[in-house]
Amino acid sequence: MSVLVGKDTRVLVQGITGREGEFHTRQMVQYGTNVVAGVTPGRGGQEVAGVPVFNTVADAMEATRPNCSIIFVPAPFAPDAIREAAAYEIPLVVAITEGIPVHEMIPLYTYVRNRGVRLIGPNCPGLISPGKAKVGIMPAHIHRPGSVAVVSRSGTLTYEVVAALSARGYGQSTAVGIGGDPIIGTSFVDVLEQFQADPQTKAIVLIGEIGGDAEENAARYIQSNVRKPVVAFIAGRTAPPGRRMGHAGAIISGTAGTAQEKIATLRAAGIQVADTPTEIADLIANVLQVRDEDV
Repeated sequence: MSVLVGKDTRVLVQGITGREGEFHTRQMVQYGTNVVAGVTPGRGGQEVAGVPVFNTVADAMEATRPNCSIIFVPAPFAPDAIREAAAYEIPLVVAITEGIPVHEMIPLYTYVRNRGVRLIGPNCPGLISPGKAKVGIMPAHIHRPGSVAVVSRSGTLTYEVVAALSARGYGQSTAVGIGGDPIIGTSFVDVLEQFQADPQTKAIVLIGEIGGDAEENAARYIQSNVRKPVVAFIAGRTAPPGRRMGHAGAIISGTAGTAQEKIATLRAAGIQVADTPTEIADLIANVLQVRDEDV
């Protein structure tokens, strides 16, 4: 079993004829993802990597019936692209685009939720269920099928951790990059709920960073609802207050959102926290060995 994407996922690429859209469409098709359509206004009738291009989401929906959309549209136009996908109630929308203003995401978040659509991102690498489907920009070659689920605010840290896990022989059930912006469509808690319900997932890795309270909320949820072992890492331990570090959401305001505060909350909930990203593979090895011995 996989979480959110799998062999039955039918992908629509919005912004397919742009540089990023075309490149990553080719990568997804090569991986075996079922990319059924693309949309670029004015480019209807063309093809990219054998994928037909349509002028509108409405045309693509009528012809190909996608159940997932991935957004490569530039930031000034991305909110309209997300809104268009949600208007047709495509169940899963993955927004790779970064730079969408917070004041545009606030009403968009509500609109998407009210349409019953799950939005991943924006400013995210997407998600992958190894061996089944890749809907995103992650390097597929580092992933292996397995039983360790990964959820992260950071794309590059996800790649580092996944590579370390795979090198140790621990494949992944699903890896989800939720995005690093202040307002995102899917939270840690949303994904943790999916991982807890997934029979393939035996352990969970959570990768957080400074800013906001997403990790604290996740810790409370894990303590009350997650019965699988969880290992975490928090980036930004030496970040100065008031200065944005990479992601738009990675900023400490006053005493809130520090790495130390998040680490303390996670540990208080019984979650092991790694000191470095590569240490996560060691901790996963330990918890899975203990779990096997219990069984």
